[in-house]
Amino acid sequence: MELRTVFIENVKKYRKEKKLSQMKLAELCGTSTSYIGEIEIAKKFPSIEMVQKIAAALAVSPYKLFMAEDEKEYPLPLSPETKEALIALLQKNIRDTVVQFS
Repeated sequence: MELRTVFIENVKKYRKEKKLSQMKLAELCGTSTSYIGEIEIAKKFPSIEMVQKIAAALAVSPYKLFMAEDEKEYPLPLSPETKEALIALLQKNIRDTVVQFS
């Protein structure tokens, strides 16, 4: 997917998750409602400074606005049981390595 498209989809998604209208997002960014609308329909693309303002208004890190949906769960989400098993395995491997080099 094109990076511009990813950005637009994320702005819309985060704005809706935060229950912000285009008008409120524009107000928080110090710009016009029509400019936010033009971004969301891919008529305009914001400057880096405006990307920072949009991210701050949406309370997300700017880089997240450029991440495709399938990239957002990195590292892969694990169940609590799997996380515990992985941590135990890593701790054992660390202990074994320390003992080996002692």
